[in-house]
Amino acid sequence: MPESSTSISKGARIAGWILSILPCLLLTVSAVMKFIQPAGFDEGLKHMGWDAGVMKYIGVVELACVVIYLFPRTAVLGAILITGYMGGAMATHVRVGDPFFVQLLVGVVAWAGLWLRDARVKNLIPLN
Repeated sequence: MPESSTSISKGARIAGWILSILPCLLLTVSAVMKFIQPAGFDEGLKHMGWDAGVMKYIGVVELACVVIYLFPRTAVLGAILITGYMGGAMATHVRVGDPFFVQLLVGVVAWAGLWLRDARVKNLIPLN
């Protein structure tokens, strides 16, 4: 049985990978910041209601989401995990009254990139 009935053009696949890399870069930089905890990091965490002691664990979760998302075989699971992670980030921002549009866009861009590069997702969500 064929894996999909929808074919992905080379241009769509390239655009999908470009879109997919953007949230991965953002999450990777975010994870690195959680590991190195630069000056002023603690103040931002206090504002959000987080303790610096748990940030390294959250950084590991971010990197795991990125790795799972980048492998084509597990990309759908990765997109689900990124969406869940970003939902938690949005909830934190909403709770303290900060804007949450970046977190929302990260999830949308992750799914848009996957939709463009993965026929399974395109079959599941036939937008065209």
